[in-house]
Amino acid sequence: MLLSMLLLLSALIIFIHMTIFYAISLIKKDSSIVDIGWGLGFIFVAIISFIIGGNLFPKQIIITSLVFLWGMRLAIYIFFRNKGKAEDWRYKKWRDDWGKNFAIRAYFQIFMLQGLFMFIISVPIVLVNSNEIETFKLFDIVGSLIWIIGFIFEALGDYQLSQFKKDPDNKGKIMKKGVWKYTRHPNYFGEVTMWWGIFIIALPLTNGIFTIISPILITFLLLKVSGIPLLEKKYKDNKEYQEYKKMTNAFFPFFPKSKD
Repeated sequence: MLLSMLLLLSALIIFIHMTIFYAISLIKKDSSIVDIGWGLGFIFVAIISFIIGGNLFPKQIIITSLVFLWGMRLAIYIFFRNKGKAEDWRYKKWRDDWGKNFAIRAYFQIFMLQGLFMFIISVPIVLVNSNEIETFKLFDIVGSLIWIIGFIFEALGDYQLSQFKKDPDNKGKIMKKGVWKYTRHPNYFGEVTMWWGIFIIALPLTNGIFTIISPILITFLLLKVSGIPLLEKKYKDNKEYQEYKKMTNAFFPFFPKSKD
């Protein structure tokens, strides 16, 4: 009963949250703002489900804290990354392609669609915060460690890339140092890994196995839809990137291949 109520409440929260961000995007004429709203939406779901359904049990504190840390860092990073810049190239292309229908299509195909994904991915958070589990178990330790690995990859990858871009001598060049030496998309690897960690934390709960849809969905989206494919296509004519591509794994970190 509590789980059903929290799921419905989460859906409502996400709907309102994404609609507000959509309205702001119309005012600013910049749909890139949805990327800031992505992390914040999960924070709202986590905090509200924790307040209403939580009992300060270790598992609930852990998962709410992890989501808060991830979502806040991501939102702040994207805010400063986009500050003073034009609309992200992905949304700009859709704006041009959709023409006069952009406003209505953006609401459903960008904001509401991301809201739907947000709801599905956040299910493990709601499940944990609706269950009374007092003890701290092995699954919590393993899941947290997996999450930490993912967080390090995403945060470090974002930081190293931002520092690389600050150097004017690197304009037009490809980042191939730090964690980017081992994977072409350390931030995407990190995000996917974090959600698998959260799934592990939720797994031992009743019906916890069904929350596997969360990490599967984010993995599919980043590997096959909106993450890696879009960026790989963007650099398909970049010779430096194509050389980088031959030597470095797309997703799973591994030592770079030697030049033949």
